[in-house]
Amino acid sequence: MTDDDKALRMALANRLAAGGYLRTAPWRTAIEEVPRHDFLRGGFFDHVADSAPTAWRPVLPHDPGWLRRCYDDDSLVTQIAGTIVPRDIRGEILRAPTSSSTMPGLVVRMLEDLQVEDGHRVLEIGTGTGYSTGLLCHRLGDDHVTSVEIDQDVAGRARGALGNIGYHPRALVGDGLVGDTDGAPYDRLIATCGVVDVPYAWVEQTRPGGIILATLCGWLYSSELARLTVGEDGTAHGRFLGGQISFMLVRPQLPPPLGMLPDLDSGAERPTSLGADALDDWNTRFVAQLAAPGAQRIRLDRNGRTEHVLIDVSAGAWASLAQVGDDWTVRQGGPARLWDVIEGHINRWRADGAPDLEQFEVTVTPEGQTVTWPKV
Repeated sequence: MTDDDKALRMALANRLAAGGYLRTAPWRTAIEEVPRHDFLRGGFFDHVADSAPTAWRPVLPHDPGWLRRCYDDDSLVTQIAGTIVPRDIRGEILRAPTSSSTMPGLVVRMLEDLQVEDGHRVLEIGTGTGYSTGLLCHRLGDDHVTSVEIDQDVAGRARGALGNIGYHPRALVGDGLVGDTDGAPYDRLIATCGVVDVPYAWVEQTRPGGIILATLCGWLYSSELARLTVGEDGTAHGRFLGGQISFMLVRPQLPPPLGMLPDLDSGAERPTSLGADALDDWNTRFVAQLAAPGAQRIRLDRNGRTEHVLIDVSAGAWASLAQVGDDWTVRQGGPARLWDVIEGHINRWRADGAPDLEQFEVTVTPEGQTVTWPKV
């Protein structure tokens, strides 16, 4: 520990406490003691300002400002396109991020929301760089922490970083959606990646009374953090905690390629009172995802206008919306009327008073996941 990084850790703890993310003494001590920069010695990627499509450039430990950036409350991209790390690149890269070090404020907020107590055993889904794993080890002890990472290279780098600072948790390489049967039951399960739905395997591997903390996402990219309590009957129930939290989706649940677009001039057209601009609202978009979990959204400039296209690749259904003046029309094709389903779900939610997402209830049973809302 040097005076420079010690001061940076103390300053980070102060900022997180002032922001309301860091609320209890044990987690503050963990933030002050666990060096985030040791998990970023392979560097990270910096977003290139005003680039379109988004470009990334590497920032390595010898670059000016690297250490200070490690202690900013920012998410830092550490892998692109599934294999590329900062040391592989000279210049810029245009591919999509696939792994990152989550912003410390979100990490510690989730750890606080996990409500761990001394002696609890925790299963972490998504090791990533290993920073959150290190915080868990500091708080609970190595032998109480198991972490699962799907990417063997990412997992190897995390194990190395953890070992270098003296932590040796149980670290597994595998599909986090399957969890860890061998180590179950756990007192707490936390997912540091987004999921489309909570796997029942996680419920089975959490003891009755235990807590699952996971971010429910979708392919329209609205997401919410859910805290579920496992019951004696083998089901889990809970609510969203708010805050518009976003994570990269777990890799097995990434959306499929769109492939060749359908003929958007075919299908039936009608006026719609609900325009595509409704999906710009976070809560409304989340409700739309519940109705059409397989839908993806793109924008096209076509025939002299902007069309907002939703496509469900698996179902073969699509909807294209366009605005003329103040009015919207929708053209739909395929075996299902995609926009009819979305429009109906959103209208029912609005008719019930458009309750906030924190009022929604999430239930996970052997038959699957359901999300409902109350009338207000």
